[in-house]
Amino acid sequence: MKSIKTFVAVAALSLISFGSFAQSVSATASTLDRAEAQIAAQAAKEGAAYKITSAQFDNRVHMTAELTK
Repeated sequence: MKSIKTFVAVAALSLISFGSFAQSVSATASTLDRAEAQIAAQAAKEGAAYKITSAQFDNRVHMTAELTK
């Protein structure tokens, strides 16, 4: 009986923790400001905050960010 309760508790906590994982998004644009604006728009659509994790630029900017709720 105790093992069943433990299993149910672990399963419930697993479901809660899956909802709190960060989601990775990316954007490509001609400037840093435009790429960040795309990231911000994606974050607003998801109702989340964002943290830029990388930005690379050659002729265009490629930016990656993590969305967190």
